[in-house]
Amino acid sequence: MVAVFRLAIAEAVQAPEVARTLDSVGRETSREALRRVMSEARAAGLIEGRPADLAEQFAALLWRDLMINLLLGVAQRPTPRAIEARANDATEAFLHLHPMP
Repeated sequence: MVAVFRLAIAEAVQAPEVARTLDSVGRETSREALRRVMSEARAAGLIEGRPADLAEQFAALLWRDLMINLLLGVAQRPTPRAIEARANDATEAFLHLHPMP
């Protein structure tokens, strides 16, 4: 994944369609899934706010600066345990920011 992102970034000026494809096929798929989760949580009365904004905020809490660090080669790919810990931390922070109404 990191190699594909590096390629898309390197070729963004010469071949912007590569970056657009990566964004629409890869990133947008996960963003849409997260927006659906937030929409369902809002419909259930668990959270308030715009699903798109909530999804973006959660993704930022989850990724933090990991992608940049991976792209720069200054971080190693996280282990499954580290991914789980990151997801738990992001969820805890998100729920702290958005307590149940």
